[in-house]
Amino acid sequence: MQKASDRPFHHYFGQLPLNPRYETLGIQDPASLEGAQRFTSIMWPAGNDRFRESVHSFSKVVVELDQMVKRMVFDAYGVGRLYDSYKASTTYQLRCINYKSQLTNETTDVGLIPHTDKNFTSILHQNDVGGLQIKTKDGEWIEAAPSSPSSFLVLASDLFMAWSNDRISACEHQVVLKEKKARYSLALFSYIRDGVVQVPEEFVDDKHPLKYKPFGHFDYLRFYETDEEARKSKNPIKAYCGV
Repeated sequence: MQKASDRPFHHYFGQLPLNPRYETLGIQDPASLEGAQRFTSIMWPAGNDRFRESVHSFSKVVVELDQMVKRMVFDAYGVGRLYDSYKASTTYQLRCINYKSQLTNETTDVGLIPHTDKNFTSILHQNDVGGLQIKTKDGEWIEAAPSSPSSFLVLASDLFMAWSNDRISACEHQVVLKEKKARYSLALFSYIRDGVVQVPEEFVDDKHPLKYKPFGHFDYLRFYETDEEARKSKNPIKAYCGV
């Protein structure tokens, strides 16, 4: 790739041994006209207004959904006073994901190995080819099938778990490709750009001792990206900043 982001996990991924059918690239700040135009100019120097407008309009709607969900969670946990500061420090990435159709001689149905996302929240939208599975608290994998083509799935990620002092669990998920057709999905990831992520004082008491030290989001991403043991850990966020 001639163009790459200096932010961890904001660049192109694809053709990896563990996920041979998985390919994805990211668009930074897609809900802003500038961000959508920046990416469009890289991919189409002569311009592509339709693509730019589609990315921008789609991302604006999904960002509004993300903000609404977070506001509801903050208010429900009695920390609504903190919402505006988190909103102001949030940045977004839209990832366009392609799971290639199965080759004749291919035996694996793995689209994406089990994992939790390393951001704050993930909002997923997929085409008519299923495959997304979510792991329940009982350890059972269940299909996460949208109720309609216009449905979105909102997942809590590592940062949400750390911020909530484990009141909210990061959603472990995977993609299993049972159909031979290509699968396409869009994922909006939210990140904390400025300052540190820390557990609100309301979440710490005698019954709920502090479980995470304050940390920078992109510092955590760099740790995960460069530390092989972290990538093997079942709970890398606790390996990074757990008390």
